[in-house]
Amino acid sequence: MPEKHRYKFCFGPWNISEGQDPYGPPVRPPRAFEWKLAQLKKLGFDAMMFHDDDAVPDLDSKSESQIRKETKELRKKLDGEGIAAEMVAPRLWFAPQTVDGAYTSNDAKHRQYAIKRSLRSIDIANILGTDILVLWLAREGSYIRESKNARRCVDYLVNAFDKMLTHDKNIRLAIEPKPNEPMDHAYLPTIGHALAVAQLTRDPKRVGCLIESAHAILAGLDPADEIDFAMAFYKLWSLHLNDQNGLKFDQDKPFGSNNLRAAFNQVRALERNGYGQRGEYVCFDVHPFRTTKVEHWLAHLDNSRRTFLKLVEKARSFNEMKAQQLIADRNYQDLDQMVIEHLMGK
Repeated sequence: MPEKHRYKFCFGPWNISEGQDPYGPPVRPPRAFEWKLAQLKKLGFDAMMFHDDDAVPDLDSKSESQIRKETKELRKKLDGEGIAAEMVAPRLWFAPQTVDGAYTSNDAKHRQYAIKRSLRSIDIANILGTDILVLWLAREGSYIRESKNARRCVDYLVNAFDKMLTHDKNIRLAIEPKPNEPMDHAYLPTIGHALAVAQLTRDPKRVGCLIESAHAILAGLDPADEIDFAMAFYKLWSLHLNDQNGLKFDQDKPFGSNNLRAAFNQVRALERNGYGQRGEYVCFDVHPFRTTKVEHWLAHLDNSRRTFLKLVEKARSFNEMKAQQLIADRNYQDLDQMVIEHLMGK
């Protein structure tokens, strides 16, 4: 097992949500960004994730100079709080130009809009001091198979990625796969797809991935296996830990709240691969339950971090020598019980 190290933690402004869903309005009043920022250090977090319009609200209505000015002001706030910007992601799923997709829209003007906005996001990332641009390809897929040529859409994606890589020689693109929702089927649904398309770009070394636990589960995959797979390529540059109850909508439950054993195995995978030793953050993309009262608003973030740290202890105290003996004897029945009892404790 790699040398033990201290993990660094992160969340985004959207993780303190007001509880609106497709079936109902908000149930908690909105809080200012400054209030959200102030909660980070109180809860033991080190960095914040940003969509481009989290950093610069109403981004499309502002000039380049105004965007730079507001980003520099945000950087000053972050520095004042001792907080890093972990990543920036272009929010390409809200704009009217991306109804039919962003990089893979059938409308060339809309594809160009998506690329231009992504280049702006890279400029914002540079000012904020992060080299990671996360690409959640929310609408890169189809509802009707006949409406798009999936082969051509791969070319569109590679073209967009190449323009981003050309725009800045230091930026790294971290693709965040998800198999469905909001699309019927996405073009890059898994880590394997993300790493495969990286090889088609002009600089494959700068195209990696971000794993989200719930997205892997939605694809019918085990998040721990996805972590091991990505780290075999040294391409896991960011991480969204959460939980998910089966193949439903994307639930973003607190980490470990639905399947503690699956969470344990994710932590073991991070530990054995030395995740975090090159500066990577453990991010929690979790949301409070809709029933959550204002006074309990931050519990889902605090609980996720506490669960993670307890599972780090469990991973580091797991009797690997005994486990290897059972594996050598092919006694998986006792190994199974050993894991259960280790997680249950005395």
